[in-house]
Amino acid sequence: MKCIILAAGYATRLYPLTENFPKPLLEVGEKTILDWLIDDIDTCGTIDEYVIVSNHKFAKHFEDWAKDKPKITVIDDMTSTNETRLGALKDIQYAVDECKIDDDTVVLAGDNVLDFSLTGFVNFFKEKGASCVMSYYEEDKAKISKSGMLILDEDKRVLEMREKPENPVSNYCCPPFYIYSREDIKKLSECIASGSNIDAPGSFVSWLCKKSYVYAYEMPGKRYDIGNLESYKNVKKIYKGIKERG
Repeated sequence: MKCIILAAGYATRLYPLTENFPKPLLEVGEKTILDWLIDDIDTCGTIDEYVIVSNHKFAKHFEDWAKDKPKITVIDDMTSTNETRLGALKDIQYAVDECKIDDDTVVLAGDNVLDFSLTGFVNFFKEKGASCVMSYYEEDKAKISKSGMLILDEDKRVLEMREKPENPVSNYCCPPFYIYSREDIKKLSECIASGSNIDAPGSFVSWLCKKSYVYAYEMPGKRYDIGNLESYKNVKKIYKGIKERG
């Protein structure tokens, strides 16, 4: 199994902190955001390569961080500004092409920390034998309209995913954590060619769930999205690490 971590953003809302430094390498507690993610998911024992997708501006920072770390490949998508970024879907495809990925693939946003282990998500994927997304129940409809909304059946199969719906009809949201089967990750190029929104990683799910089985794993804890300086300061104060594994 491979793991692609999307880290090619420019984090403009965190300026000046990230004006010349990548958000995923900011420290929360005693670790960087990336180290929290990788150290956890590596405990599942199934990931044999981590591919960090960086932009050109920050690639050297990731390369220096990755020195002497096993199983980590850093690739540069060769963009240098927020205006010329490839977009999440094209960054995933770039990683697949550059690293010749032909395997089940975990895709994670590199700017979140979690208080629960991702190993449960990997185990859920193995049980279902199909592509999976993460989900959580959100009561606030205003927040749902700013997220990816999932429509699920009784077996947690994803029937539909809508990006930032004006009138939400479901309370389930999809954070940027996905596991794609070997067969499904090969369909990404077709999804991109169809005109899907390349900036939103969930656009692949929206397209894929109409053609293949996709299941939703409900988050057993909290995720902390570091979107601006205030949220980063808050996470540094309250984050205590992963509560339990499994």
